Amino acid sequence: MPRSNYPVDMDTKPDVKAFFDAATNTISYVVKDPTSNACAIVDSVMDIDYAAGRITYDHADEMIAYVEANRLVLEWLIETHVHADHLSGAPYIQQRLGGKLGIGGKITVVQETFGKVFNEGTEFQRDGSQFDRLFQDGDTYRIGNMTAFAMSTPGHTPACMVHVMGNAAFAGDTLFMPDGGSARADFPGGDAAELYDSIQKVLALPDDLRLFMCHDYGPNGRDIQWETTVGDEKAHNIHVGGGKTREEFVKFRTERDAQLDMPKLIIPSLQVNMRAGRLPPADETGKTFLKVPVNTL
Repeated sequence: MPRSNYPVDMDTKPDVKAFFDAATNTISYVVKDPTSNACAIVDSVMDIDYAAGRITYDHADEMIAYVEANRLVLEWLIETHVHADHLSGAPYIQQRLGGKLGIGGKITVVQETFGKVFNEGTEFQRDGSQFDRLFQDGDTYRIGNMTAFAMSTPGHTPACMVHVMGNAAFAGDTLFMPDGGSARADFPGGDAAELYDSIQKVLALPDDLRLFMCHDYGPNGRDIQWETTVGDEKAHNIHVGGGKTREEFVKFRTERDAQLDMPKLIIPSLQVNMRAGRLPPADETGKTFLKVPVNTL
């Protein structure tokens, strides 16, 4: 397997604090530069009671409290992709703590696709301008004294990226824990062959690089976990480990995806997350609504 040409810095070891959201099986992270008080937040969650149409911020408030208690300075809010299973809490956190909000540059593809699905009007901008930074493959950015970089890893969605901060990488939905495999690739814009190629890019990173997952579902009843290594994934991942071929993966992933139900929160999540975590604009009465496209997804 070819080595990665990305600027990995294994000598920098950020402090990583995980926050597990049981309602959506999402893990969010506060990542601290080891030589300063600067930090980033990765894949935050905004709470929704979908049946009641009620938004709350308990998960985001927990992360805010941690940042404040440890006197950290939030410099970045990173979204690894447009999530289809939870709503982002990034704008709420940004309003409280500051920082820049970043996502992969192909967010524009996702916005164009789902702008049509949800019949959004011309007032919905499809140029990614809701975000402060649109990352391209290999782009670097600073968290205090630590240099981080973004890897384009399409396949689950076009805008998926893995963010590497020192010796820690945040995989989004590109990979799950070794016994969890990989994410589905059947959403609009997804592609199983692309996902395989993206995973190979991740597996070309140093074996000792820490990998942090965005989701875990406790396969076979084990406790929830979220940290592994590139080497562990390469050797043991049930979908791509042990040298599985592209053809084997595409066949398995395609057949598996055909059996999966849509995520329970896909309809509110996509409408909110393609807007960088903001709700759709209120109508003339001041009320905010989410749309349910019928027989579309």
